[in-house]
Amino acid sequence: MSDNGLGGAIGGTEVGGASMRCGGTVTSCELDEVDVARGRQYALLARLLSRAPDRLLLSRLADLPGDPSPLGVVHATLAEAAGRISVERVEREYFDLFIGLGRGELLPYGSYYLSGFLHERPLARVRAHLRRLGIERAEGQAEPEDHAAILCEVMAGLTSGELTATPGADREVFEQHLSPWIGRFFADLEHAEAADFYRSVGALGRVFIEIETAAFALAKAADSGQQREQRR
Repeated sequence: MSDNGLGGAIGGTEVGGASMRCGGTVTSCELDEVDVARGRQYALLARLLSRAPDRLLLSRLADLPGDPSPLGVVHATLAEAAGRISVERVEREYFDLFIGLGRGELLPYGSYYLSGFLHERPLARVRAHLRRLGIERAEGQAEPEDHAAILCEVMAGLTSGELTATPGADREVFEQHLSPWIGRFFADLEHAEAADFYRSVGALGRVFIEIETAAFALAKAADSGQQREQRR
């Protein structure tokens, strides 16, 4: 996977929400280019879901190049949306979508999508899993760990190496805590009544999660094949 210029478009801009921290030592190992690109995609989604983009981020996103690939197409759509919307309008849009008067149009929480309620068992499972990985919620972070932005931030840290973990931890977190619901959330965001700029964010998230799902499925099939060969 190429990042299609994503690193340059958002370079120097704070992307992650700094919602989580790791109790271990930050790794400095060399990373695969694909994992670097994956980390940037997750980090961008985390940033856009945690708060509305500021003027600098919008200007950088407006320069995001596209290409004929599914991810390149949604990058081009995101760039077009970023180039035409104002900071004031996107801030209002974010408020209507995720905050609102009482509540926003969407509730970006795993517990809500999986149980219909907030702060339910899906959140407890996320917290238990993150504790096993040595990942803690940062002090002052109000959102629960099953918020879409926080889960994307965790995945960004795991894929980029900023959060230390055993090999395959990103796949475990994805399959257990993102895959069951976050694709539906991004589809809802793509079609939300209040969405304009965030319609393109929903499309980016939906396409990227589809790519991640297919890649993890291929990796799992390859692992199963290797295990069968070893048993022969």
